[in-house]
Amino acid sequence: MKRDFLSIADWSSNELKKLIDISADMKAHPRKFRESIKGKSIALIFEKQSLRTHVTFDVGIYQLGGHSVYLTQTDINLGKRESIYDVSKNLERWMDAVVVRTYSHQSCVDMGRFTKIPVVNALTDYEHPCQAVGDFLTATEHLGKLRKKKFAFIGDGNNVCNSLMLMSAKMGMNFAVATPEGYEPPKEIVDLSRKEGKKSGAEIKVLRDPSEAVKNADVVYTDVWVSMGQEDEKEKRMKAFGDYQVNKQLMKLAKKSAVFMHCLPAHRGIEVTDDVMDSRQSVVWDEAENRLHSQKAIIYTLTKG
Repeated sequence: MKRDFLSIADWSSNELKKLIDISADMKAHPRKFRESIKGKSIALIFEKQSLRTHVTFDVGIYQLGGHSVYLTQTDINLGKRESIYDVSKNLERWMDAVVVRTYSHQSCVDMGRFTKIPVVNALTDYEHPCQAVGDFLTATEHLGKLRKKKFAFIGDGNNVCNSLMLMSAKMGMNFAVATPEGYEPPKEIVDLSRKEGKKSGAEIKVLRDPSEAVKNADVVYTDVWVSMGQEDEKEKRMKAFGDYQVNKQLMKLAKKSAVFMHCLPAHRGIEVTDDVMDSRQSVVWDEAENRLHSQKAIIYTLTKG
């Protein structure tokens, strides 16, 4: 039976831990997995611009011995030139898996429903599960066991926040998000995370005060205030998030051993200052690298069964 990787919620704690373990193994022993998906072809459908996701999937598939076919919205105009159903049925006859980076989460879900081959969510407006796996690989490398440690997310309760909250709940890591009023993560994500947290022992908090969220945190995380597709909200968002910058003063409230994380791209001087981005606590480049290893693990797991 085929599996998709559309949401962190769809995978059990043990399955997610296994993905992190495979990611670490691939990072430590790359030769071990060479040609592990030899002869397999993976479609990369990208409606949105990308640096890290595009490069890491393309390179990762190559390193595993597979072949990628990159398709932009200009190439296929998903859902407009041809229906998602028809695109899905075509691709399943040629490809072994599909990676989708799209504005609408429903487009990704529909493709997973329509096709018999695995579908990977490479970012939608609702979740970014590949980022979460790479981030938790990074956190594990720097902090060791994550259970009962504290993850603080400052800023917009967006797709990245959603996946990280779910991942924290699954891993037994306490999670505190601080957002301005009106920018909280969706209620269904919070409710589901708290339900998972009851199983794992993780506490999930939605707060207003960044200082309260960051206090004694092991991970301090932020993301851009204005994402692609939200340009018309820029002025409003810049005003709303003005007090949510991660700077040196805020980082002092976290543990001395805390790490700073950002999914990138970063707008330096806006959501994060240079003295944090370039500090010894910053692990943003490790995160970027680990996207390669975690996405290889996801593709490997789905195509190898």
